[in-house]
Amino acid sequence: MGQLYFRQLLAGRDFGQTDPIAAQMQNFAYLIGDTESRECVVVDPAWAVDDLLDLVEDDDMTLVGALATHYHPDHVGGTMYGITVEGLPRLMERCPVPVHAHTLECDGIAQVTGIDRSDLVRHESGDTVKVGDIEIELLHTPGHTPGSCCFRLKDALVAGDTLFLQGCGRVDLPGGDPDEMYTTLTQRLASLPGHVCLYPGHAYGGEYADMATVRESNHYLRIPNLETWRRLMS
Repeated sequence: MGQLYFRQLLAGRDFGQTDPIAAQMQNFAYLIGDTESRECVVVDPAWAVDDLLDLVEDDDMTLVGALATHYHPDHVGGTMYGITVEGLPRLMERCPVPVHAHTLECDGIAQVTGIDRSDLVRHESGDTVKVGDIEIELLHTPGHTPGSCCFRLKDALVAGDTLFLQGCGRVDLPGGDPDEMYTTLTQRLASLPGHVCLYPGHAYGGEYADMATVRESNHYLRIPNLETWRRLMS
């Protein structure tokens, strides 16, 4: 990838190998940066933050920020279903950096993780985060949560829980909105070229694929109308 530094890391395999819950959840974290400036950011640091930071160090990179796709504890840390997930609090303890997220998601991130709101950088859709000479565009893709974001590189989309290779994010959790998810999938992401590679937040159906393939194989992208979609998501 030339100057682009990009690592897709699967919880329970590439980091957090001793955590059976992490392996069960199949979360991805991502490292994105610039091989010339040796700077990078981490996307959705959770489950085993020390392992992620050790990987950054092993690659001779310097962490300069974090990006959060949404506020759910399996992506940023916190407690869910009686399980406490390590995440942003540990990151801020070991390597305090700005945490970038959509403005509609920041309060939720602060609430579930306990990090200070001053550590969060609020963004709108279309904003960019620059790491060295690498630009990452934030795309607001609500539906799973009000402030869910995907992160666009030139030929890649880090999608969090908005879209998986098979399926999409749940809309029956607090903040979920099935109509917004339908709009996200059929309008907000519809203009992405087929060659753009989808990198999801969970390994549901696979680890990555180009959007042309996903559009052909993912049933959730082939629902013909909103009425049918509502019946499916109910």
